[in-house]
Amino acid sequence: MSPASINDRSTVAGVGLGEHHKSVVVVQQKESAAIVGPQNQRSIPCIASTVCGSSDAVDTVAAAPRPRRERAARIRHYVMTAPTFFAVEYAINPWMDTTVPVDIGIAIAQWKNLRNTYRKLGHIVDLVEPVPGLPDMVYAANGGLIVNDKAIVARFRYPQRAGESIAYAEWMMSNGHTPVYTRHINEGQGDLLLAGGIILAGAGFRTDVKAHAEIAGIVGMPVVSLELVDPRFYHLDTALAVLDDTTIAYYPPAFAASSCAQLEALFPEAITVGSSDAYVFGLNAVSDGYHVVHPADSVGFAKQLSDGGFEPIGVDMSELLKGGGSVKCCTMEVHS
Repeated sequence: MSPASINDRSTVAGVGLGEHHKSVVVVQQKESAAIVGPQNQRSIPCIASTVCGSSDAVDTVAAAPRPRRERAARIRHYVMTAPTFFAVEYAINPWMDTTVPVDIGIAIAQWKNLRNTYRKLGHIVDLVEPVPGLPDMVYAANGGLIVNDKAIVARFRYPQRAGESIAYAEWMMSNGHTPVYTRHINEGQGDLLLAGGIILAGAGFRTDVKAHAEIAGIVGMPVVSLELVDPRFYHLDTALAVLDDTTIAYYPPAFAASSCAQLEALFPEAITVGSSDAYVFGLNAVSDGYHVVHPADSVGFAKQLSDGGFEPIGVDMSELLKGGGSVKCCTMEVHS
């Protein structure tokens, strides 16, 4: 899409970008929602037809070696909810199987290890009281987005999770935030990830793309819409991890070709992972800019992180994966 066609069809829906993203504008199409296109955009092809939008042979695609860079950690503020009432009582994503039993003791132990890992790294961890009858509340990232002193509460697609919005809104109010609601479905940091001065926003399975423009207006930041195409990666945070302000890791087959092109343009030093790591939710990771806490089974991704100057920290989240979540799903970040 050329700049001329953007101007003809759309209106600007974001604000100015930071230095790294200064060549990007955020627009809102008249009949859809926030999308992004670089100014003077050239045609940027997908890596290959077997990569973007298809998992065929993706593990055979070798990324070009990158020089090791210095990375810097920053103290973060996380919010978590214990899996006290965790269970797989319904199936609203491909990972959930109601016939497979959940060991709540193991789930709690894995969650505590994750919480303790953050605290050992020096991060702040606030806890939200779990609510009976909300078995997915442990996936705190989905509860909302807090950035620029704005606290957006999730509006869930499935009624089974609607009560979580109330619980997280109450936590926001009790901690000095004023909850803000969108008209359209948004599933919090499951689909809304801060990357430097922009918000990467997933759509396709949970969050409504129409919510992206709402969110841009509420927080006063540009929003980049990304289309997810594989139901196994139903939230953006299952297919993409923000490692620092200018670096991401992602799994190309989870995205439409146009979204791959956007990510390539925005993040030329992105890490692309293979299927073996993606299928164990390796990208459902949390980074403080240097330490990257990730599912322990994603060993290939761990090597990529190390080669890129990050310190990978693997944790076992296998029991919580039965509900379709892992490290990032269990972690809402409060962005100051």
